[in-house]
Amino acid sequence: MSSGTEWLQVESLDLEAQGVAHRADGKVVFIEGALPGETVQVQVARRKNQWEQGVLAALGRESSQRVRPGCPHFGLHAGACGGCKMQHLHPAAQVAVKQRVLEDNLWHLGKVKPERLLRPIHGPAWGYRWRARLSVRYVPKKGTVLVGFHERKSRYVADMLECPVLPAKVSAMLPALRELIGAMEQRDRLPQIELAAGDEVIALVLRHLEPLSAGDAAKLRHFGAEHGVQWWLQPKGPETVHRLDEGGPQLAYSLPEYGVTMPFKPTDFTQVNPQINRVLVDRAVRLLDPKPHERIVDWFCGLGNFTLPLARRAAAVHGIEGSETLVQRARENAAANGLAANTSFAARNLFEMSADELMTSGAADAWLVDPPREGAFALAKALADLRGREGWTPPRRIVYVSCNPATLARDAGLIVHLAGFRCVAAGVVNMFPHTAHVESVAVFERTEAALNPRPEGEAALELAAEPGPDGPV
Repeated sequence: MSSGTEWLQVESLDLEAQGVAHRADGKVVFIEGALPGETVQVQVARRKNQWEQGVLAALGRESSQRVRPGCPHFGLHAGACGGCKMQHLHPAAQVAVKQRVLEDNLWHLGKVKPERLLRPIHGPAWGYRWRARLSVRYVPKKGTVLVGFHERKSRYVADMLECPVLPAKVSAMLPALRELIGAMEQRDRLPQIELAAGDEVIALVLRHLEPLSAGDAAKLRHFGAEHGVQWWLQPKGPETVHRLDEGGPQLAYSLPEYGVTMPFKPTDFTQVNPQINRVLVDRAVRLLDPKPHERIVDWFCGLGNFTLPLARRAAAVHGIEGSETLVQRARENAAANGLAANTSFAARNLFEMSADELMTSGAADAWLVDPPREGAFALAKALADLRGREGWTPPRRIVYVSCNPATLARDAGLIVHLAGFRCVAAGVVNMFPHTAHVESVAVFERTEAALNPRPEGEAALELAAEPGPDGPV
């Protein structure tokens, strides 16, 4: 690393929560630990022709939004935990930054400007993370076991004794977990522990590379009884996950506003933040505004997180997912909640959706779209390709829930500029406080143009190649 004496004015934060500044010659500098409005010096770690990247070396003028981090393992120093990047920024300011990231992505990548901004969804800044993958490393030289997230920009595991973003009970359990693993015969063959908390159960999934001995299994049982946790074992891939012992309460979360309970396995995808998920589901349902006579399609439906609440309001909801296994789980959840009569499910490859395949899904009054980070490019393109086709009526409204503002912006460009919709609203959901992760919601409404073929000569986006996960290529 090299340091410089030039004082830089930090202008903004980027997607990695790095401060962005410019040198006098115009070169962009990305600075870890710096906040907008601050005057700083930087210790440069990387230099390119057009940009530099480094860490905060000296702070001249401090931002009024800078706060004392709430975790002793947060920082820029070697060995600091890399699980959070924004603890030095006030939580309210974090939300404002994420809103700006969403707006910038929508405009610069999709040339889309929402007609109104939704009020951000945010909640508790600590103890929110009910799902986490913790690495486990036995360190013979230190004679200890580390359990936690990786160090910042490192493959090493941070030496953590607490983690305030985890549930308080789990955070307090970390030292005992270290002792447990250290006392096991196979302590060097246990690479990770996955946390999945439900309304009544805390589940811990132990990844083990060799069969457990009877003694190690007994240690797990004793720890589970002492700390009130449920052990699951994972000898190979996620499909091999199973309970150490049967019995006890089922792992599940609830959406009480809709009378829905969602059983899940600890390796299933569920939202990290259950409090925010409840608010997000309610907002999505209200924005979609399903009518008692309408048919809704829930694309990327997963276990039914949105499907089942929507089924409480609409005549019929059709959930589509890429895995037959997930589809069967969603059917079971619908039946368990008394919603089998007005729900249906199908497995489709949603990343290879064509216009003709979209036609076969049948007409729908509204769509809920909740894709993974890759977005819903094929679905959005198929919608655009069907514009004006005889026998096709596009949905009146689309609510798109996104975990990646870049792919949302890309897909929004297709939906607005090629499919003939308006982006009537968009806003952020602070699902992951203290991180740079941006969850968001966008609402699209059909216009008259969506019912007619696209006029010749109308400006269109370049569709020669499918964009990558971080924007158009």
